[in-house]
Amino acid sequence: MTALVECVPNFSEGRDLDIVDKIVNSARGIEGCSLLSAEPDSDYNRTVVTLAGEPTAVSEAAFQIIQSAMEHIDMREHTGEHPRLGAVDVCPFIPLRDSSYAECADLAKALGQRVASELKLPVYYYGEAATHPDRTVLSNLRRGEYEGLEARLTGGDNPHTETTMLPDTGPTEWNELVSKFGAVVIGSRPILVAYNVNIDEADAKVAKICGTIVRSSGRLIKSGDKRMRVSGMLDKVQGMGLPLETHGISQVSMNLQDVSITDMHDAYECIRTLAADHGVDVCGSELVGLAPLSSFLNAGRWYHDTPESATESELVAAAVEGLGLDSLSPFVPDERIIEYAAGAMS
Repeated sequence: MTALVECVPNFSEGRDLDIVDKIVNSARGIEGCSLLSAEPDSDYNRTVVTLAGEPTAVSEAAFQIIQSAMEHIDMREHTGEHPRLGAVDVCPFIPLRDSSYAECADLAKALGQRVASELKLPVYYYGEAATHPDRTVLSNLRRGEYEGLEARLTGGDNPHTETTMLPDTGPTEWNELVSKFGAVVIGSRPILVAYNVNIDEADAKVAKICGTIVRSSGRLIKSGDKRMRVSGMLDKVQGMGLPLETHGISQVSMNLQDVSITDMHDAYECIRTLAADHGVDVCGSELVGLAPLSSFLNAGRWYHDTPESATESELVAAAVEGLGLDSLSPFVPDERIIEYAAGAMS
C-alpha cells in the first residue's frame, strides 16, 4: 500500500462562493489526490478544504490552492471573525497511513520552498516543521494577524520577538504581492477531529459542566479578585457545552486535537459517566467532518464483544453503534472515514 496523508488548507474567503469554487476547483483532477470536503463559513469569511491521498499529489493540490488564492483574494479588503495571516492562512499536513510526522514536516518544507521560489510569497513553518520551539504553535506565528505583517517585515512596532518575527523562507520585504496575499503558515500536525457528545437535556446545564471538566484548559475558579485555573480531565481537548435547540437536546462540543492521546470513545465514555453522575443520559454523538480509520477501529475494539476476532467492517459498525453516530442523521462510513472517502480502503 502507498503512503497516505491528509492536508487541510484554510483560505480567507467564505462569502463569495464564486471565488470559493474557483479556488477549490484548482485542486480537482489531480491523480492520486481526493478532495474530500470544502466548507465555507461566511462569519469567519474562511473556507476549510480537506485533501487526502499520495503525498506528492496532495502537495501539488495544496500548491494549486495557494496559487489560486493568490490570484483571487486580496487581503487588503478582507474582514472576518477568524484570525488569519494571509489569503491561505494555514496549510497543515497530517500523516494517515504508512507516513510519519517527520515525513509530513519534510513535505511541508518542500511545499514552502516551492511557494517561496515560484510564487514569491513569505512562508512560516509550524508544528512538527517548526524551525524554533517558539514557532511550534500556530497562534504564536499568527499574532498581529495580516494587519500586523507589514510591521513585522519592515521592522516597525509589532508583538513578535526575534524568534517569531520573520518568515522561514520567501521575501522579507513588504511589496505589492505580499500586501495583497499576506503570508502562509505551512506545517505538520496531528489529526484534529471535531466531535460532539449529545446530552439528553434541553438547557445545557449538565453539558456545560461536562465541558469545563473534560477540556484540557479546565475550569477558572474565581473568589473575589482571586483567580485559579484547574486543569481538565482529558489531554489535547477543547470543549464547551451548548444547547442544540433544533433537537431539544444539548451537546458537549469538542475539538480532539490529537486522537492518538484522546480519541472519540475516550471522550464519549468520560462524558457519559459524568452526565450519569448528574442523573442525565447521553444520547449518541456527532462527528463533524471526517475522522481517521484508526479512531473507528479503536472505538470498535472497545464496543465489540469479541474484538480479537472481528473484521475491520465489524469493528467500524460497532464503533458507529457504540458511539451513537447515527443518532441525529444517517452515518455513512464510506463518506466520513478519511481513508475510505479517499478511496483507500485497506
